[in-house]
Amino acid sequence: MLLALEGIAGAGKSTLRDRILANAACENIRLGHIGQFSWLSLEATRSIVSLRAGRPAADGVRAVAAVRRDLELHARHNLAPALSLGPVIADRLTLSTACLIALLHDRPVAHYVQQFAEVTTARADLIVLLTTEPELCHARLSERPTTRRFGEDRPTAARYTDLYEQAVNAWTEATGLPVLRHPCATKADLDRLAATCLDRLRHTTPSAARS
Repeated sequence: MLLALEGIAGAGKSTLRDRILANAACENIRLGHIGQFSWLSLEATRSIVSLRAGRPAADGVRAVAAVRRDLELHARHNLAPALSLGPVIADRLTLSTACLIALLHDRPVAHYVQQFAEVTTARADLIVLLTTEPELCHARLSERPTTRRFGEDRPTAARYTDLYEQAVNAWTEATGLPVLRHPCATKADLDRLAATCLDRLRHTTPSAARS
């Protein structure tokens, strides 16, 4: 099973990921963790780095081509080997990139979701969208010592929130795969989300994947 955590910066993705990994370790469930990109193509990497910095590509077609190339490499060289060992949790995957390109190129996010959903080998079996309020996300980010990145300011975060809602609807329509929407604002939210995710993972993990 491939489980992807999505949501705006500060929504609680890393906190939830760490809780799920810790809980899985306590139950001797071999749970892998993987990043959003493969970084295996120099040309695609250059395009993705530019997009993440808030610089649009020459056109949306080039942006999609770069991301799809990276996603295909990610699926073949990273996701497939990791999934052969057991379930995998990804901190962001396709929806985050679709929202980024839609934001930068001012096109419907559903168009980009459809493009990336066509890479079937990289489809997440379950997407968890953290719907934490943007104001709380901003407050969390303000406490971090790191420099703010593109998309972490209040106006852009609000636009991202809307795009994510559109993206998950488009994802379900394109793939029929489930999306779990829930905020991660309190400890109770965190506990509930971690338990739900682990339950899904537990039921899709063969005994051979338990150490």
